[in-house]
Amino acid sequence: MSGMTMVRDIDARGMRHCETTALGVLLRHEGLDLSEPMLFGLGSGLSFVYWDSKAMAFPFLGGRVKPFELTRNLATVLGLDLQVAETTSPRKAWQNVAAPIDAGRPVGLQLDSYHLDHFSTKVHFGGHVVAMYGYDERNAYLVDTAQQGGAVSTSLAGLARARAERGPMTARHRSFTLAVPGSLPSSQDRIHRAVKTCATAFLNPPIANLGHRGIEKAARLVPKWLQRGDDPQADLARTAALMEKAGTGGALFRNLYRDFLAECAELLDSGHLRTAHSLYAEAATLWTQVATLVAAAGTSGDRHNLVQAGSALHELSRIEREAMQALTSL
Repeated sequence: MSGMTMVRDIDARGMRHCETTALGVLLRHEGLDLSEPMLFGLGSGLSFVYWDSKAMAFPFLGGRVKPFELTRNLATVLGLDLQVAETTSPRKAWQNVAAPIDAGRPVGLQLDSYHLDHFSTKVHFGGHVVAMYGYDERNAYLVDTAQQGGAVSTSLAGLARARAERGPMTARHRSFTLAVPGSLPSSQDRIHRAVKTCATAFLNPPIANLGHRGIEKAARLVPKWLQRGDDPQADLARTAALMEKAGTGGALFRNLYRDFLAECAELLDSGHLRTAHSLYAEAATLWTQVATLVAAAGTSGDRHNLVQAGSALHELSRIEREAMQALTSL
């Protein structure tokens, strides 16, 4: 392998969230330019999970569907040709990304961000998604979120480790390409399908720690968080940072979903959409307040902050349930 292989005409825009950033790169190369909130919303990306187990040092609050589910949802709703490759062989995994790039197409990768050179904070997160558009003897050329530097490079050795990592949320050297069909479903069809998929899942969670029931569960358990773990104050600070800054677009992905609904309400004249948008505008503000209260509890060690966060979460469970009920009526 000599010299450099680069896909031409890449619009390397780093956005706020990793999976939507990668999808944006792949789809723009195919001539389809959608905003990040639109990618997130059409991928029915919004969810909620209160995740805790004996093996975990501290509970985790998640605001979106599982890694890669967003990509599958988006492909379904837009009728895209999604080609996914997985393998346990590092050699085959490399062929799976080199072949499309050699043929002039960018590739999406799911990997563990811990091993990427450009990551400032080294944490294991196996659900990280990037777009890859080139390589040379030493490096891979990637597009990551704006926060991680947008167009970046990482060593091929680090990339191989990131792809081979096993553990929570990892996939087996997963790579994927997207092709856009000649004609796309109308705005109305795609929006209706995407919001109904999202709302139905949110309103009918199979277990009590997902969807609106998960938010209600968090409302009950967050006030007890100071009695949890060896260093609850550090854990609280980290949790607040994850909610606001770790590629969520702020407010645990609620800002992105609010902006998606605003864009939908401009495309379709619907009272249900306008109702859901104003409720998610309210929810986004409240989620940022929850993060602020959790951070304050981390700094002060004062349980009162967590009790306030609990009542805000109780309110959020109701607001988001109402918003999603409006969306199922579309």
